[in-house]
Amino acid sequence: MANLSKIRRDKMIQFLEALKEQHNDDESLIAINQIEKELASKRYGLVWEEHEENVDVMMQDNIPVFIEVPEREIAESPEENYNFLLEGDNLHCLHLLEKTHRGKVDVIYIDPPYNTGKKDFVYDDKRVESDDSYKHSKWLSFMSVRLKIASRLLSDAGVIFISIDDNEEAQLKLLCDEIFDSNNCLGIIIQNKMNAKNDTTDIQKNHEYILAYRKKAIFADGTKIKSTLIKEEKKLRPVYKDGDRYYYINDAITTRGEGGTLNARPNLGYTVYYNPRTGDKTGIVDYNVDLARTSNSVKELYNHDVTLIKAGYVPILPPAVRGKLGCWTWSVEKFNAQKDNIIITGTPSKYAVKKRTFVSEDSIVENDGKLYYLSTDQGNARSIIDFSTNDGTNVLKEIMGGNILFNNPKNLEMLLYLFALVPDKNSIILDFFAGSGTTAQAVLELNRQDGGNRKFILCTNNENNICEDVTYQRIKTVITGKRKDGTEYSEGIPANLKYYRTDFVSKAKEFLTDALLEHMAEMIQLQHGIKIDNCRYVMLMSDEEADELESRWAEYSDLKAIYVSQNVLLTAMQETLFGTVDVFTIPDCYFNSELREAGELW
Repeated sequence: MANLSKIRRDKMIQFLEALKEQHNDDESLIAINQIEKELASKRYGLVWEEHEENVDVMMQDNIPVFIEVPEREIAESPEENYNFLLEGDNLHCLHLLEKTHRGKVDVIYIDPPYNTGKKDFVYDDKRVESDDSYKHSKWLSFMSVRLKIASRLLSDAGVIFISIDDNEEAQLKLLCDEIFDSNNCLGIIIQNKMNAKNDTTDIQKNHEYILAYRKKAIFADGTKIKSTLIKEEKKLRPVYKDGDRYYYINDAITTRGEGGTLNARPNLGYTVYYNPRTGDKTGIVDYNVDLARTSNSVKELYNHDVTLIKAGYVPILPPAVRGKLGCWTWSVEKFNAQKDNIIITGTPSKYAVKKRTFVSEDSIVENDGKLYYLSTDQGNARSIIDFSTNDGTNVLKEIMGGNILFNNPKNLEMLLYLFALVPDKNSIILDFFAGSGTTAQAVLELNRQDGGNRKFILCTNNENNICEDVTYQRIKTVITGKRKDGTEYSEGIPANLKYYRTDFVSKAKEFLTDALLEHMAEMIQLQHGIKIDNCRYVMLMSDEEADELESRWAEYSDLKAIYVSQNVLLTAMQETLFGTVDVFTIPDCYFNSELREAGELW
């Protein structure tokens, strides 16, 4: 395993040693020694010993490709596109995904190794331990190359979530600031693990982090991207009737922010007079507006109407905000004009002035014999979320029938929360540290809840058969509703899945183009989320296949697209005939650079 930074530094130092022999006068030696000292010194910022992985070296002489495992295909929803499970090193998978999904992934969630020093992180087939002096450098080298590809995969409005703990959180933040730009940091979410065990002699670790970054803040045309993360919550609000109209009671006409103080809005500090017996209410300006910006004394500012109080009216002032006198959000003119839409709740010692909002009858639902208005409220994502660490294990046990061979699966509800923050219900969601497959289940469950059409791409290696025995089986059970042993788990969530493995083609292979063409179907299917079924989607690899398609053209009434090898020469008739559907040339869009390097493409 090569330490590239050290190799480069050593070469420069050797060159300086040679210069010392050629220039041995005092002035030159002083200058050379200063340069050597600078080379050996550490600079401020994220600096690490860059390491090279064997999986990266492998691509110097080999081209990674995908091979489909057809017996693991799941097709439970004929009209939908496919999801994908990719088995192999995630660097090789990302290299191929960059050919098919550059700028097309809307959400990335990853749960990378935390590098705790407890052999949870494997680098070049060796488990990194706490006493490894290069443990942080290896982890940063490992993450850097993957996150750089991830940034290129994200769509312009895309977002990435990264789970991490305090072993690498600081380093990861700096790395992400460099790759995604610090201006694109949406924030850090703190996950309260709630029931975490005390596994340390120091401060107990009850939380982890989720770093959130967007691809960019502004589109190429200068348009500002709207808020990337929006929390939508369904609420059932009790409904009341006023004649033929229905309404619910909304929030108080006050605000808790800094703008809600009388000092900030001196024109909105009037008194609401309310008669509990008659229900009458009125707003009256009975305070010294000139003193509103300087005084915080009720006695000094307000002079309540004694006549109204004697008549049974109760004076209600805006609630205090952080120890300061508050104000209303409505002007006194608006209050008096719309006072029929004001509802006073609470007790005389603590009245609340609220407004009522009228809704249409068809937006009302019945629950336990009572009427409610079903509303969707939007707000920003929370910076602190509470999700139990045990729940992920319990969900996986239920799916797998009690027997699992996977530690610390992610909490399903947490991923449902994160993915629901992204408004696009047609998102492509990528997880290249897929583990037990919680991301896949979260995507399927969320689609069922809100009618979305999100698709997932999962990447994981098959260490200890995790991809085959855990990730795949979990996805299959969620889709079909049947466990591996045939027992029933649920009604299932119909969806489609293709299972790929990574393999390699040597760059020195004779007839390299032909060898790569054997793997075109996998790339086409992955890019378009389809199945080359020779019915709706057809691939033509020879002139003979083109001729046969032409002769049987009338049989292809459902044909949507044709993928044609660059070695196929279509006749004028075929170009006209086939032009009635989408026609794509292959492999121009996938392995151009590799073929040019091998001299097979110009």
